Amino acid sequence: MQVFVRVAELSSFSAVAHQMGVARSIVTRQIAALEQHLGVKLMARSTRRLTLTAAGAAYLEKCRVILNLVEAAETGIAEQRQTARGPIRISLPLSYGLKRVLPVLLAFARDYPEVSIDMDYTDRRVNLIEEGFDLAIRITAQPGPTEVARKLGRITMQTLASPDYLARFGRPLHPAELSQHECLAYNSPGTSSSWTYRVDNQWKSFSVPSRISAGNGEALTEAAAQGLGITVQPDFVAEPYLAVGRVVPLLEAFDLPELGLYAILPGNRQVPHRVRVLIDFLATQL
Repeated sequence: MQVFVRVAELSSFSAVAHQMGVARSIVTRQIAALEQHLGVKLMARSTRRLTLTAAGAAYLEKCRVILNLVEAAETGIAEQRQTARGPIRISLPLSYGLKRVLPVLLAFARDYPEVSIDMDYTDRRVNLIEEGFDLAIRITAQPGPTEVARKLGRITMQTLASPDYLARFGRPLHPAELSQHECLAYNSPGTSSSWTYRVDNQWKSFSVPSRISAGNGEALTEAAAQGLGITVQPDFVAEPYLAVGRVVPLLEAFDLPELGLYAILPGNRQVPHRVRVLIDFLATQL
């Protein structure tokens, strides 16, 4: 039943086999055996795609209910024993994950030796359900309307440039002056080529030219430190560069919007006890 749900959600025997660490033939045999047992065809297969039959779609919904009940029952027993155990697959943003979350996860691993942790570091926005993650840590202004999220903390932002850049091109005193400067912006999907500041107690967006862009804050801050432009970065990226004077803060009179630090959960199943224990642990440490 669990294998069937995974195949239905991923629409791929190969992807499920990869997640389970088994041969594709094992997954296909299990689905075939399930169909034989039920006496109905659950999936329509072709060389290009895999789709659920009407019977398969109805069976999928019932399977999800049953598996959630099983998960809830197992979670209740685990909570009674006060023991967190089992695997957790977590997606982490690259810079923040390595700098701030990794030490916390290692401490959690020491405190909970019966939990195994699979860490995936990427700035890409993963699909928790399709890619088999139990949890994702994301830095964002606001989670998506359909996402199940718990706020763990907040991230402050700063405008940065190197002393060398400012000596050559001057220091902007107002966000409107950024249009006359080289700016180093994120190229993540959905990110506009503008930065927002609080001016006269109102949030205003200012267009910024960007000759060099990247999807990672460390890369942009390094470019700024080498005198290639101005960037806006979160505190955890800026701190080591500020500490040694490779960059300095700008436009400090104008606030930037804060970002939230969130634990994002897949919305299609009961949250296992071990995952809730980890989220509580992260909340206290971060």
